[in-house]
Formats: sequence, C-alpha cells, structure tokens
Amino acid sequence: MREIAVEEITRAVSEMAQEANVGLTGDVVDRIEVCRQEETNDLAKDILGQIRENIRIAGEENIPLCQDTGMACIFLEIGQEVHLVGGSLYEAVNEGVRRGYRDGFLRKSIVEDPLRRTNTGDNSPAVIHTDIVDGDHVKILFAPKGFGSENMSRVRMFPPSAGEAGCKDFVVETVKEAGGNPCPPIVVGVGLGASFDRVTMLAKKALLRPIGTKHEDPFYARIEQELLERINALDIGPQGFGGRTTALAVHILAEPTHIAGLPCAVNINCHVSRHRERIL
Repeated sequence: MREIAVEEITRAVSEMAQEANVGLTGDVVDRIEVCRQEETNDLAKDILGQIRENIRIAGEENIPLCQDTGMACIFLEIGQEVHLVGGSLYEAVNEGVRRGYRDGFLRKSIVEDPLRRTNTGDNSPAVIHTDIVDGDHVKILFAPKGFGSENMSRVRMFPPSAGEAGCKDFVVETVKEAGGNPCPPIVVGVGLGASFDRVTMLAKKALLRPIGTKHEDPFYARIEQELLERINALDIGPQGFGGRTTALAVHILAEPTHIAGLPCAVNINCHVSRHRERIL
C-alpha cells in the first residue's frame, strides 16, 4: 500500500489549471500547422496562421489562450493500492482549482445554481470523474472546457437499427448545425454505447486522446477517418469562414450497451483543445 498526500493532488491540479490555459499540447499545435499548410482557401489559411500566432503570444506572455478559461473537468484514475491521506480527495481537487484560477488570474466562470446564477467566485466546483484501477498511482487528467463548444454538444438514444450509418449521420449533422459557433477547427469526441448518463462522459473523454493517434480498433479507426473527411467537406472552415479545415480530429470511445439501445453522444471542443496530465 502506497500513501499519497492529497496536498500533492491539490498542487498538481493548480499547476495544470494554469498550464492548460496558457499553452496547448504539441499534438494540437502540430495538427493546426499541418492543416494550415494543406489548406487551399486563402482566408482559411490566414485564420489558421492567426490562431498559431495567438498560441505563440499566449505562451510567451503567459496569458490565457481564450477569455473562456473553462469549467474544470477532471478525470481521476486511483490505483487500488493507494491510500490517500491528509483530507478529502474531492476537496483537494477543488482546492487545486481554486488556487490555480486565483494564482493564474484566470476567469471564474462557474455559477453555484443553474437558475439563480450566482458566481462561486473561484471556478469551483470541478466536474470530477473517478475510476478505480490496478496499481499504486494516481493519474489526473485536467481539461478546462469552454462552453462555446460545450453548448453545441448533443446526445441521442438510437434504436439498434440506426446502426453505423445513423450514428455517423448524427455526428455530421451535429457539426453542421454547430457551424462556426464552437470556434472551428474543432476536435469531435464521440461516445457510443453504455447508458444515457455514461455515453456523454465517453464523448468528453475521447477529446483527450492525442491528436494524430488512431483508434486501437481498426473498425473504429476507419469510422473516425470517414467522419473526419465528411466533416471537413462541409466547408465550414476555420471560425466558420469556409475552407477544408473544419475539424482537426474525430475521436471515438465505445463501451458495451443494452441489446435494445444504441446511445450516441457528440462532445465538441474548439481549436483550443486544452488538457494536461499528471501521474503521482
């Protein structure tokens, strides 16, 4: 049994909150540049160049990539051989969010009640997903999620007869209806299977897979590629001004489901596809 102090988790979350909001991971930056070089629409190419410049300035001046510094979405993997000491796990995570958004001078965007709309003032609480896994480590994935893209997301409970074609049409339809609202080029997370509540989490978690990697199952790798091609043929383009670069990637996560259902969820992320990872 390995002991880990929850203060380590607080510190890690605080650091990730600040790092994720001022800099993108290399896979995202590289894909944007590849798309810029391959873009045939002059306006789209220019916009992608401005996006690259924004990324550069944010990193050099240590300022947020976007004014919407997001809702803190946390994925925890807790090894079953870990003993957490020194306080509450979830309170430690939320304290990390509070410190990170305070120390990084990041916008606080969370309201304590969806209808009464009073701001909590510190960007907490986070949305926390927890899995118990083998081993003696704690893995933390931190994703600040802006709501310009979050609001474009959808879920549909298909009958099994909808099949692959129905799911693919739904994904493309969702992106088409979103248009320029989620600040394309976007990353599209697709959840398939499980249940109504879990399929949306799968779609969000799919966004965290490194861009440029293929699904480990060739069946789903093919569907991802087909969806990416169909989405980029919509001519929405960067920021909605046209072009072949509407999406940087499509990522799918699928899980077992009931014989009577085919849940499908689409979670869209803007080009500021922010996330960080720590293993303690």
